[in-house]
Amino acid sequence: MEIITYTKELKLDRETAVAIGKFDGVHKGHRRLLSEIIRKKEQGLMACVLTFDPAPAVFFGWSEGRELTTREEKYLLFERMGIDVVVEFPMTKITASMEPEAFAEEVLKNSLQAAYICAGTDLSFGAGGKGNAALLYSLQEKLGFTVETIDKVSVEGNVVSSTYARELLERGEMEALSQYLDMPYMIVGEVVHGKRLGRNLGFPTINLLPDEKKLLPPNGVYYAKVLYKGKEYRAISNIGYKPTVTQEHICGVETYLYDFDEEIYGEYVEISLLKFKRPERRFESVEALKMQLFRDIEEGKEYDL
Repeated sequence: MEIITYTKELKLDRETAVAIGKFDGVHKGHRRLLSEIIRKKEQGLMACVLTFDPAPAVFFGWSEGRELTTREEKYLLFERMGIDVVVEFPMTKITASMEPEAFAEEVLKNSLQAAYICAGTDLSFGAGGKGNAALLYSLQEKLGFTVETIDKVSVEGNVVSSTYARELLERGEMEALSQYLDMPYMIVGEVVHGKRLGRNLGFPTINLLPDEKKLLPPNGVYYAKVLYKGKEYRAISNIGYKPTVTQEHICGVETYLYDFDEEIYGEYVEISLLKFKRPERRFESVEALKMQLFRDIEEGKEYDL
């Protein structure tokens, strides 16, 4: 998959099927939309995602920029789905003031070579967010592309959205969240050195320090699985500050992998959080912590992945 920063000089070498959006979480609704542009590859079009950097809500100061999926995670999922190219549209005072009609002609048609555009019903683009799906429909004949809108997807009567997915995450409802995302909640990162406390307690672990923009569920212990070099391992993860053994206020993800005892510092792994087990808490002693860890790990063996 190719990642390109938009410039006025950009002109892709083939016609494309384009999806526009932020795609935070790459949830079930996003996947429905993306599947439509991927299907167009059968007609010889490139599957192209147009996203914004930074996101409009961040650019205009409406959001602090914390996300369900980091840029790295989002692009990993796009590539797995079969997206060919991601074009990052830089948000500046100049680009944010582009009129919607000019955006459609200069960016979508001339630069991205859009022959097909798939959009959600809540699409907005251009100055003041005035551009929408209705405008794209009205420009089909003039600009020579076709447009299709995708209705919202619902799960158990609830409309799937990044906002609702965030609410589930904040409550630690990981199993429900996985239904909305169409996959377990993921954390991708580099394995870093810890204080080897887990190993000293008899439970060797790997440590990740998530991107500061990554949204995390409540601190505590989670049943999990880890993908490393194409192989999946049963795991149990702790998210938090290790209150029993340290005063440092650094939130990390510490994970014990079953049937695994390699040192993989500097390697990238993918952790999927499956179910919340218990909240993080301070124990009266390291020995009490060790006993609880032993129980957590034994009970984790019985969790059905």
